[in-house]
Formats: sequence, C-alpha cells, structure tokens
Amino acid sequence: MAYSCSLFHSSLASKSNFPSLHHQNHRGFNRPAPTVISCFSSSTFDSSSATSSSSNNSPSPQKDRRHADENIRDEARRHRSTAKNTLSAKYVPFNAGPDSTESYSLDEIVYRSCSGGLLDVQHDMEALRKFDGAYWRDLFDSRVGKTTWPYRSGVWSKKEWLLPEIDPDDIVSAFEGNSNLFWAERFGKQFLGMDDLWVKHCGISHTGSFKDLGMTVLVSQVNRLRKLKRPVVGVGCASTGDTSAALSAYCAAAGIPSIVFLPANKISIAQLVQPIANGAFVLSIDTDFDGCMKLIREVTSELPIYLANSLNSLRLEGQKTAAIEILQQFNWQVPDWVIVPGGNLGNIYAFYKGFKMCQELGLVDRIPRLVCAQAANANPLYMYYKSGWSEFKAVKANTTFASAIQIGDPVSIDRAVYALKNSNGIVEEATEDELMDAMAQADSTGMFICPHTGVALTALMKLRNSGIIGAGVRTVVVSTAHGLKFTQSKVDYHSKEIPDMACRFANPPMQVKADFGSVMDVLMKYLGDKAPKL
Repeated sequence: MAYSCSLFHSSLASKSNFPSLHHQNHRGFNRPAPTVISCFSSSTFDSSSATSSSSNNSPSPQKDRRHADENIRDEARRHRSTAKNTLSAKYVPFNAGPDSTESYSLDEIVYRSCSGGLLDVQHDMEALRKFDGAYWRDLFDSRVGKTTWPYRSGVWSKKEWLLPEIDPDDIVSAFEGNSNLFWAERFGKQFLGMDDLWVKHCGISHTGSFKDLGMTVLVSQVNRLRKLKRPVVGVGCASTGDTSAALSAYCAAAGIPSIVFLPANKISIAQLVQPIANGAFVLSIDTDFDGCMKLIREVTSELPIYLANSLNSLRLEGQKTAAIEILQQFNWQVPDWVIVPGGNLGNIYAFYKGFKMCQELGLVDRIPRLVCAQAANANPLYMYYKSGWSEFKAVKANTTFASAIQIGDPVSIDRAVYALKNSNGIVEEATEDELMDAMAQADSTGMFICPHTGVALTALMKLRNSGIIGAGVRTVVVSTAHGLKFTQSKVDYHSKEIPDMACRFANPPMQVKADFGSVMDVLMKYLGDKAPKL
C-alpha cells in the first residue's frame, strides 16, 4: 500500500455532544459550574442542560422521559448540541520529534509512517486544556451508570479523548468497559501480605476480554469510513483468540464483513467459536500468530480490507480508557503500581497513554509505575529489558497456556519500551508452572481468572518477594480475559494431566461410593482437616 506523506488535512467534522454536568467535586461538595465558553463558537449545550456555559447556575436535571416512539440513539439526536466542535485528533509518527510535519487525518487509511514506523493518535491538547482537570473529572463521572447514548460505555464516556469528530450515529458500541475493580482481599493477605491489592477485571466485557475496549473505537471509525465512501469492504485481523472475538462481534453489530486469520490448533475452543458464531470468515492457518500477522499485513496491502490489529493505533485509544477507569474507581487517586500482561505490547502503552493524558490535563498529579509481565515461553521484551535495553531480538514463541500473549515478534515493541522508560517501569516473566499455580491460587480465593492474569500475578509475587513492591502500596493487576475462555486448561491442571507440571494447588473431585457411610467418612476427614487449630 502506498502511504501519503502529505500534511494533515481536516477530516469531515461532526457535531460533538457535551452533556450536562452535575457540578460537584469528587468528594460531593458543591461548587460553581465550570465555564466552557472558550471551547465552542456557541455556548449552547444539549437541551439536557438547562443553562448556557456563561451562567454559573447549576443545570436542572432532565425531567422528560424518552419518547415512546424513539430509541436511545433517537433521544441522543434530540438532545444533541448545535455548538461547533473544535476538538480534533490526527495520526502522527510515533514518538516523532518536534520538527516533524508528517500527519494524517483519521479518515485516511494508513497504518505506518513514511519511514515505516508506527503511528500514534495525537489529540489537540491545547483545545483540551481549555477545560481544567476538575471539568474533565466531573464530565466523565457524570456519565457513569447512565443509559445515554453513547456515554453508557466506559470507553465512549471519554469520547472527547478518543474520536472527538465522530458522529454518535456512527459509533458501534455494546456499552463495553466500566469493568469491575475487584479488591483481592484474601489473595493479597494470604499469599502476599498485602491489604491494598486490586484486580481490574477487563475480561468482564461483551466478548470476555479487554479487546472490546479498542475494537469499539476501531469498528466505529470503519463504520464512519464506509459512510464516507472510503474503499473498505471489510475488516481483518490476525489473532490468538480474543482480538478475533471482539472484531467479529462489533463488525456483526454494524453489518460489516470481518475476516479472521487464526493459527491452527493454538487457541482455545471457546475463543475459536466466538468469531464463527458471529459470522466472521475464519481462516485457520498452519502457522503461529507471527505468521498470521505477516500474512494479514500482506493481504491488507493488496485488498480493501481494513487492518484491525494493534499495529493500528485506533485500538490503543479505546484501551487507554481502562487506565482512566482505574483512576475514576479510586476517586481520582493514583495507584502506586499497575501490572499488565504483555504479548503484542500495545496494551502497556495504552495504559501509559491513558494515565499520562490524565496527568497532562490536570486530572491527577502523577502516574503509577508500570510492570509488563510476559510468559517465559514468549518473552522478547523481558530479554530486551534484562539486556539493559541494549539490543532487541525477536524470539520464536513457544507454546504457553497464556496463549493470547504467545508472540515472539511484537508489533508494539517501541511503544512498550517508551511506556516503561517513562513510567520507571519493570518487565518480569512467568514460567508455565508459575503462571498456572498463580491462576489456581487466585481461583481458590474467589476469582476465576485467565492464564494471562496468572502471568501478571506471578510478576507481582516476584516483585513482592524481592521487596521492590512493598506490603502497603496500592497495586492493580490487570486481568485481560474471562476465565471461562480457558476452562480446559483449568480442567487439565486440577486433573493433574499436564505433563511435567506439579500442579501444586490442584483440587480434583473426590470419587466416593454411593452410600451414606462412605460419604460421611470423607466428609468427616475433610471437615476435620479444616477445623481451627487450638
């Protein structure tokens, strides 16, 4: 595909929708409504706001219910602001110097810079800074729990920081995000001596993984491109499972064809069936993920198929909202550490970008330290880190139970290194025994996590044992997928059917004869072992 080196040209602007705010700070104290005249050519809000931005009176709540003959999209249109949107975003070369003039509209189909490097979505930070941090905190908080289109989504509740120019009618959303921040009380106390350990369950989402966060943004932009008559006949991806599930679901919702390249016999049945059920055109290819990735890049350079892998920086815009959600859920207090599993490595940069935007726009005053956790069987970033960042070498990824991060040549290596260096970050690894044991330990305390979360928990255990992470610090482990996608690996573990693995925390079912005496015998022994020690 030929890439244009022309300067950025304005994309077709759509009207933005800034709903009313409940003008309280995050501790509940009343304060005057923030003034927002400077960002608009008109100070008119949606009709759901009772006052213009030039007034200091708090807006009265919306009293009328949705009309009986309209849906939530119709209702959003009725309340849409007539004010001109002056927020914008564009593609620029990743980590470009101040003298770079290369940029592209988000309405262009481009994945790499003229030099072949990665692209990044750059927002007009000066326009965003016309609102202070308190404004953004209040705006984002005011949208939580509402059914207003599209802000019920944890992703699109931050629309102004994602695709500020997209029309809400073009958004494809399953109200993803707003995932549970789980206080891992028992796991933290029992295994780590920690009282402030949290697990961000990003897998509690529409398709069961954090990939929904990025895919809603990417498919929404594709929906816009097709309405603009851009040459896009479908969307394609290479996947280790979760990306294909998210892509196929959102494309199915929008009526857009999806094409999926999967490595044959290398993903779970639960992951394989999702794109099939969603109507994707699935190619099972006799190679690994890196081979699938090479093929999809070649195909999308020849055919009008939009590339949906994390090489595409739109995905990272959605994924960064998980970092903003964490801050929201802590009442805008910054955790000390955030630990993220890493495969293709877009996610660690997305978390960094979300935290950094919040710092730069005044919502918080610092960012957490980041840890990227890799499976030892697919650990190119870890090896690069251990070399002191002296030389990166791709590896041949070996089979791992953490199949979604079984990637030896990650696309976003430069993004990951940038995020880690700028957050004083660390890279750690987990062997197969370690990650499966950690998963079993977490499950035994009430969680039901994926093997990739086991990788992240192993990294935490190692950093805790070495004293790098202290007992009293607030730590968040990011769980990237739902445990139900990996039930076979759990069955094999608890059945002790994994070759060369001790399965130290296996809990197989007890085989008992169907008579009262036998049942009583095993129950008495079990309860006796559980009796409190005097």
